[in-house]
Amino acid sequence: MQQIKIGQEHVPALGMGTWHMGEGSAAKTQAEVASLRYGLDHGLTVIDTAEMYGEGAAERVVGQAMQGYDRSQIYLISKFYPWHATDKLIRKSLAASLRRLGTDYLDLYLLHWRGTTPLTETIGTLRALQNEGLIRAYGVSNFDTLDLAEARAVAGGKGVVANEVLYNVAERGIEYDLLPAQKQSGTTLIGYSPYGSGNGQAITVPQPLQELAAAKGITAHQLLLAWVLRNGDVLSIPKASRPEHMAANIAAMDVQLTSADLQLIDTYFPAPTGKVPLAEI
Repeated sequence: MQQIKIGQEHVPALGMGTWHMGEGSAAKTQAEVASLRYGLDHGLTVIDTAEMYGEGAAERVVGQAMQGYDRSQIYLISKFYPWHATDKLIRKSLAASLRRLGTDYLDLYLLHWRGTTPLTETIGTLRALQNEGLIRAYGVSNFDTLDLAEARAVAGGKGVVANEVLYNVAERGIEYDLLPAQKQSGTTLIGYSPYGSGNGQAITVPQPLQELAAAKGITAHQLLLAWVLRNGDVLSIPKASRPEHMAANIAAMDVQLTSADLQLIDTYFPAPTGKVPLAEI
């Protein structure tokens, strides 16, 4: 299984997202737990969640899914609100997240997006939490190039090991400057919403690309995910609410895209030729 490095850890390049999990019926939640466990059983060790997702509902689903598994074999990511970015409130948020998740540490803790709290305070607290063993590593989310450079310049900023941003075939502006900058600094790129469906507006796949997927014996969704994973430089975290969807995501890791395939995709979703403001959903 393709691997990617976060800080000192090597993890699969495909993780499991949890946005909107735990917000439906009991039956739906049961299917979400089964989906996460299917992923764990088939080598996907990264789970990404946040206190924002259902105001803790997703973290509770993750906590349920992890029961009975070796915690040391799971790479667990969560995120805190920017209005919880002070020393006191980060600690309060972390304690609540750990309680919902049923664990005593996070592998990676991210500032969900930038707020008004000085980065020196936020990153200083994250470094302290790392020293205390409550988190193994820390980073940021939805930071554009200049924000990330500023974060890495403060005391403890070199410890920022990851930045989680929107990245899919229709939103590839980060390829112009952010992704190269992160490669240069060794900051892992975590890409969310590879299908563009986080806000309910899934990517419309043009007919020729649907035909390309069919010719390869895969779905259009698998084609989109394979594209995100194509260079081995992004940790993609699609959500799969049912085991069959998780299985399809895993199978997408084996899809090989030729140069002709990539050229065809570029025809409909061209690479950026200049700076594009960081997209969010």
